[in-house]
Amino acid sequence: MTETSPGGNALLRLWPDVRPYAGRIGLALGLILSSVVTSIAIPLVVKHVVDGPIARGDAHGLLWPVVIVSILGLVDSGAIWGRRRVGARPSAELETGMRAKVFAHAQRLAIGEHAHWDSGQLLSRGVEDLRQLRRFVAFFGPFFVVNTVAIVAVTVTLLVLCWPLGLVLIVCETPMLVTTSKIERAWNQVSRQVQDLVGDITTTVEESVLGVRVLKAFGAGDDSIAQYSAQADTLRALQLRETRLKASLWMVSGATPVLAVAAMLLASGWGVPEGQWTLGTLVAAISLVMYLNWPLTSIALLLGDLFNTMNAADRHWELMDRPISVADPDDPRELARPVRGELVFENVGFAHPDSKSPVLTDVSLRVEPGEIVALVGPTGSGKTTLANLVPRLLDATSGRITLDGVDIRELRLADLRAQIAVAFEEPVLFSASVRENVALGQPEATDEEIANALDVAAASDFVARLPWGTRTRIGEQGLSLSGGQRQRLALARAVLGQPKVLVLDDPLSALDVDTEALVQARLRAALSTAATLLVAHRPSTAALADRVALIWDGRIEAVGSHEDLLAASARYRHVMGAALEPSHV
Repeated sequence: MTETSPGGNALLRLWPDVRPYAGRIGLALGLILSSVVTSIAIPLVVKHVVDGPIARGDAHGLLWPVVIVSILGLVDSGAIWGRRRVGARPSAELETGMRAKVFAHAQRLAIGEHAHWDSGQLLSRGVEDLRQLRRFVAFFGPFFVVNTVAIVAVTVTLLVLCWPLGLVLIVCETPMLVTTSKIERAWNQVSRQVQDLVGDITTTVEESVLGVRVLKAFGAGDDSIAQYSAQADTLRALQLRETRLKASLWMVSGATPVLAVAAMLLASGWGVPEGQWTLGTLVAAISLVMYLNWPLTSIALLLGDLFNTMNAADRHWELMDRPISVADPDDPRELARPVRGELVFENVGFAHPDSKSPVLTDVSLRVEPGEIVALVGPTGSGKTTLANLVPRLLDATSGRITLDGVDIRELRLADLRAQIAVAFEEPVLFSASVRENVALGQPEATDEEIANALDVAAASDFVARLPWGTRTRIGEQGLSLSGGQRQRLALARAVLGQPKVLVLDDPLSALDVDTEALVQARLRAALSTAATLLVAHRPSTAALADRVALIWDGRIEAVGSHEDLLAASARYRHVMGAALEPSHV
């Protein structure tokens, strides 16, 4: 993962996101600060009352101080109401905007980048970490600032009002400051470990839910439970350690105002009789210190949230700093109209950034419009990687791929992918209706177009038998359907838009031979002008292609018809599993 600036620097990097809402957030902060002012002013009025009207027995003199205290109380409550009214919307809008940016960034990352992330870690960064940032902006951040200001303001006010009592407060505050500095580093580390482990647990839960059929089939449910329980036990231990650290600070910070009041009462046994300060001063000092009860005791809560937020910001930038390696060009070109769909690989190579050996080396291949070219090779030879280069799910690291003579890296991604459709061996379906899944890339498609695409994929019959036809929701990952049904829906999605280039990564592996032949025939008729690149593993699939390219160790070993390669290439016969007949030697 990318190294990020720790803690506060990561928070400061969020300023461009916060800036549009800074005015309203600042107003909310100002309202809270006004509450601090009123809370400090009330004890000063009380001092005047105790030393004035009460000391003189002047009941009439209490009228205006009571009116002033009432007004200050109303201002204080009004500021609290206003802060919630003003601060709620900008923090929610900030979270929504950042969530959209995170989601868009994750979508724009190349497929290879996603290999760096467990799904649970992505989910926790896109949901929990942003929720943490929103809470900090809406509540914990402003109150951390305000409570810090309150502690300083009350201390300064006491020093001005009666410096001996101010010194008493400072002495009582010192243990809390020392304790905070001692546990800060440990608390921050534990907080980060908790957030990372929550992401790991999310991954475990998600994989267990999606793979429940495999876990049940192999009797591995107990192992999955054991893994989850071990992670949960580790999380519990970390959270208990975090709680112990928090409790230590809560204890010290909670005792601070009580100890300060006790010390002031003790000191006043000498100071008031000796005339060093008045009884009103003592009452005001005690009122000010008791006002600090919440700012001081909440320090543990606010510091904990600050650490959580700093870690959330670090984790946010770990994701957002991942480079967008597949992007639109600065000066995009346009394809000539009409688009023919001629696909050409010119000395193409590909290597992962963290790998020493290339996946593909010097691959050259031409796929004409209306032609089906099958890619055949052993597992790990680079077939799927080559297929992923066409829609720029990955980018070639050497050579180039052209569409109608234009380097595909010179085209806008949207323009390129509008001409290309892809169907994978592992069909990805979403928790939506059949129609929504088929029309994923063409939401404006008509019912007739949907029906035609289903017919091409030989899916019309089984879809018609579903309870609500194309309106039937198929559940997450389409697990309510068989493997062959899911593949055919994914194929219908690929052919819906009449693409000029069709990339099929063994999309019919779950079909029987007869259904496969039927689908292939319908594909030929429906996409007679499309250039089709077909990853094939079965002889029946390869036999339906116009030409076959044998890929071996990332290179094209041979190109020809299925029959010619069976006759001329021992490696091809090995991959296809054909018997070595004398005529093939």
